[in-house]
Amino acid sequence: MDSLFGNRRPISLKAMSDFSSLEPPVRKHLKNVYTCLTLSILTAAAGSFFSLTLFQAFQHAWYLRLSLFLASIASLGFVLAIAFTKDNGKNRMTRLGYLLGAASCTGYVLGEALYYTIQLNPSIIFTALTGTSLIFLSFTLSSLFAERRTFLYVSSLLMSLVTLSLMTVITNLFMRSYFLYQAQIYLGLVIMCLFVIYDTQLIVDRCRNGEKDYISHSVMLFFDFVGIFRRLLQILSHMEKDKKRR
Repeated sequence: MDSLFGNRRPISLKAMSDFSSLEPPVRKHLKNVYTCLTLSILTAAAGSFFSLTLFQAFQHAWYLRLSLFLASIASLGFVLAIAFTKDNGKNRMTRLGYLLGAASCTGYVLGEALYYTIQLNPSIIFTALTGTSLIFLSFTLSSLFAERRTFLYVSSLLMSLVTLSLMTVITNLFMRSYFLYQAQIYLGLVIMCLFVIYDTQLIVDRCRNGEKDYISHSVMLFFDFVGIFRRLLQILSHMEKDKKRR
C-alpha cells in the first residue's frame, strides 16, 4: 500500500490546515469555487424547503409530480447554459445566476425524497446531511494533499466502478433483485466519494493550466455533494425500514 500512496505521515490539525503547498493563484481559485459551492448548497436547501412545504400541503397532487419533472429539465437547462456560456470575465453574474438556478431546481426535486424521509424518521435528514458534509470534507482534504499521480489511480478505478455500476443496473432490470438494488446504492456512494477526489484534483490541475472558470468547477463539486447526500438518505432510510420490520 505504501508503494501506491507513498510514505504515510502522522495526521495533524496543523498539517490539514496548511495550504502552503498550493500556489497563491490556486488557493484564490479554490476560495472562489467553495464560495460558489456554499451558495449553491444554501440555494438548494431553500428549494428543498419550498418543495417540502408544497408536499406537506398538497401531498400526492398530480401537478406536484409534473413540477418535479419540469424542475429536473430546468436544472439540466441551467447546467447546459453554464457549459455553453463561456466565461469572459464580464458574464460571471449571469453564469452565477445559472448556477443558483440549477441548485434551486435540484433542491426542489429533492423535496419529495425529504418528505417521505420525514414520514419515516425526521432525524435521518440531519444524519445524512452531517455525514455528507464530513465525507465531502474528508475526501476534499485528502485530494488536496495527495500526490498528483493519485489522480491517475482514481480515474482508472472510477472507470471500472462506473462500468460495474452500469452492468449492475442493467442486470437488475431483468432480475429485480433486492440485493443488487442495495449493491447499486452502496456502489453509487463509493463512486460519488471518488468523484470528490477526482473532481477536486481536476479543478486544481485545470487552474494550474490557466483555466479559472470557478463557476463551472463549482458545478462539479455541487453535484458530487448532492449525489453523496442522496445515497446516504437512501441507505439510512432502508436501515430505518429494516429496523421497524423487526
